[in-house]
Amino acid sequence: MLLQKHSKFNIECGTDEAGRGCLAGPVTAAAVILPENFKNLILNDSKQLSENKRDSLKPIIESQALDFGVAHVFQDEIDCINILNASILAMHKSIAQLTPNPEFIIVDGNKFKPFKNIPFETIIKGDGKYLSIAAASILAKTHRDIYMNMIHEEFPVYNWKQNKGYPTKEHREAIKKYGITKYHRKSFRLLPEQLRLDL
Repeated sequence: MLLQKHSKFNIECGTDEAGRGCLAGPVTAAAVILPENFKNLILNDSKQLSENKRDSLKPIIESQALDFGVAHVFQDEIDCINILNASILAMHKSIAQLTPNPEFIIVDGNKFKPFKNIPFETIIKGDGKYLSIAAASILAKTHRDIYMNMIHEEFPVYNWKQNKGYPTKEHREAIKKYGITKYHRKSFRLLPEQLRLDL
C-alpha cells in the first residue's frame, strides 16, 4: 500500500521523470498534488504497470489531483546541460506549473536541486512508496509516450511507437542503418562502437 504523505505540510507535491535512459526524444517530468483523501488500488510505480493500466490511470490522476504539471526538456538542451541537469530542470518546470505552490516536495531518486527555497526530500524508489510520486511517474511516462508516438510518424524506421526511444537492439540497428535524426541525443552513446559515428 502506497503512503499518502511524507511531510507534515498540508500541500505536498510528488515529482518524477521519464525517459532519462533514452537515446532520442525529451526527458519528461511531472509534479502532482493529490487531495488528502485520494485512494487508488492500482496506482503504483509506472514501470510496474502495463501500458493499458497507465493509460487508464492518466485521466483519473488528472481529474482528481488538486493540481499537476508536466514538462519536457528536449534533446538539444539535454546535450547542452547533461541528462541529470535536464531531468532536474524538467522537474522544476513541472513544479512551477502548480497552483498553489507546494509547501514540500518529495522527489523520486537521490538527486535534486532546491526550487524556490521550498523544502524537499529525495526518496530512492519513491515511486513505489508514495502516491503522489507514483502519480507523477504515470503522468511523466504517459505524456512522454504520447510525444514519442507523434514523432514516430515522422521517422517510423526507428519504431519509437514501440521502444519510445530506449536503446533496444532494434533501435540501435536502425541508427546503424539510417543514421540519426534531429530527435537523437548526440551526447549519448548511440551505438556500442560509437568511436567513428558521423554526427
